[in-house]
Amino acid sequence: MITFIPFAEGEAKLDWIALTDAIEAGHKLPKAEITDTFLYRGKDTLLNRSAWIDGLGLAVKAATIFPDNPGKGAPMVNGAVNLFSDSHGGLEAVVDFHLVTKWKTAGDSLLAARKLARPDSKHILIVGAGTVGRSLHAAYSAAFPQASFMLWNRSEASGKAMADDLGLSWMPDLETAMGEADIITSATMASEPFIRGEWIKPGTHLDLIGAYRPDMREADDLALQRARVFVDSFDTTIEHIGELKAPLASGAIARDDVLADYYGIGDFKRQSDDEITLFKNGGGAHLDLMVSRYILDSWTA
Repeated sequence: MITFIPFAEGEAKLDWIALTDAIEAGHKLPKAEITDTFLYRGKDTLLNRSAWIDGLGLAVKAATIFPDNPGKGAPMVNGAVNLFSDSHGGLEAVVDFHLVTKWKTAGDSLLAARKLARPDSKHILIVGAGTVGRSLHAAYSAAFPQASFMLWNRSEASGKAMADDLGLSWMPDLETAMGEADIITSATMASEPFIRGEWIKPGTHLDLIGAYRPDMREADDLALQRARVFVDSFDTTIEHIGELKAPLASGAIARDDVLADYYGIGDFKRQSDDEITLFKNGGGAHLDLMVSRYILDSWTA
């Protein structure tokens, strides 16, 4: 029998810390086989992602990303996720796309922060007042319950609205906000770098989420040069996302500067309280599979 898991009912059974533990455990299984296909029409994107992890199963996710949709009163991202059995290949579950995406995206970053950010981090800056920014507030609150949150957004009106809604401190100036932050988590649709390396204080953990295309970046070259750089997956970031593809092509950083992905999660360690760590969240079908399996297991537990 196929299980259908809707958003609200499914989310009620989930836990951010348990999710990150499930993602870490998934990377101890045989490496995923993944295939990504991207189609573009101007700013619009069709993304098809498939993954197979021996012992965990198979997942197929199709997503459309239309950046102008919010102005038309429609969601920016739409799609579907199917989860198949590893033993017999049958369809086990259809999971709400937005549920998988929310918990995959924020959980992906949270796992890195649990490994790389200073445990005593007290000030967290969210950059971007979109749906992902709200998810990041929920996720980071679970791992850093004593931290206070700041928000900066390019649009002041929407930024203040989100800050008021969630009880965050609105920061009108990004440089000032970055100077106060122990953790910076950014989820914007920027195509040109706006996070400047000179503004990052020693000891900061920088979490970059927004860029997902070759022509998108959030942080400048200096930010990467000052940091120890980690990614969730070499396969879905280095040759696909401008955040790394562009500085690697220009020689601003070398391939050896990208130190580890989650298949080498034992290397996700902070060497000192003063070092800057940078994590690029690139996503990937294997993460959709791990998160979908966690959601189904939580649903049936």
